[in-house]
Amino acid sequence: MTLRGIILIFGIVISCSPTKNNEYSVGQIKTPKGEIIFWLYDETPNHKKSFIQLAKEGYWDSLTFNRVIPNFVVQGGCPDTPAGFTDPEYLLSPEFNDRLLHNYGAVAAGRDNNPGKLSARCQFYIVQNKKGEHRLDGDYTVFGKVLKGMDIVDAIVNVERDSTDKPIIPITLDVNIIKLSSKQLKEMGFDPNTNSSEQTNL
Repeated sequence: MTLRGIILIFGIVISCSPTKNNEYSVGQIKTPKGEIIFWLYDETPNHKKSFIQLAKEGYWDSLTFNRVIPNFVVQGGCPDTPAGFTDPEYLLSPEFNDRLLHNYGAVAAGRDNNPGKLSARCQFYIVQNKKGEHRLDGDYTVFGKVLKGMDIVDAIVNVERDSTDKPIIPITLDVNIIKLSSKQLKEMGFDPNTNSSEQTNL
């Protein structure tokens, strides 16, 4: 058989083979109240890379949602200490984007009042206010959005808490990166083939 014939047959075999459904890396937080699944924006590549790294290292798995405020946010990760806000290893330059806003379900990076608005990459929060928290737009980096589990976030903000808004009974974190197919994401109302920053937070 000629080389041309072999190439032709090879091409036919490939074209008839079933295509594998694309899979995407998404964030998963397991809590005592249930599971939260969220998309990580490609538009904020450094924050996405950082979150994936820390999740895979199990960084948050000994920590909690340590600040929960109804009609505001649930916040977790490193406590508000100098280690989290001044250690260069845990700081990231901001990645602000006019289309990534503090809507209901937005996932964003915490920080202190540093002039460069550097993110404390070891700390994150989820907006629970159904009207959003747009006063934070352009000041804190939004790097993801919840696809499933806002009912869990709503439950978490309503637990009994102390004067510092820390839950009396700890809300532990088990943070992972999991793979979901296009079909699974679409079942959650999210199309990964559409510009992710243009899709409404759920």
